[in-house]
Amino acid sequence: MPILGDLEHAVMDVLWARPAPTPVREVHEELAQGREIAYTTVMTVLDRLAKKGVVNRQLDGRAWLYRPARTRLDLYVATIVDAVDGLTDEERTEVLTRAASIAESVAAAD
Repeated sequence: MPILGDLEHAVMDVLWARPAPTPVREVHEELAQGREIAYTTVMTVLDRLAKKGVVNRQLDGRAWLYRPARTRLDLYVATIVDAVDGLTDEERTEVLTRAASIAESVAAAD
């Protein structure tokens, strides 16, 4: 699972917040409220996310509708699993130990 860039995350945040498949136009409208972004840029990002398997798409008339292929949690877990997959057992244990320590620190701060 590839690690997502900032714009890909912003697009995914829009899709995760919606209960139904969403057309490019609506994703663009929401993103354009907070930044200057071209419709074609959003269309390209969604196409790339579909090719990566991060979103599913279906054709509705002439418009593609997009929805997340996974929940936010599942996507992050898959990213972490892929990231540690090539490590030795010792390295994997160290990464997970450090991640657990960070999680405990964040939980304690809340």
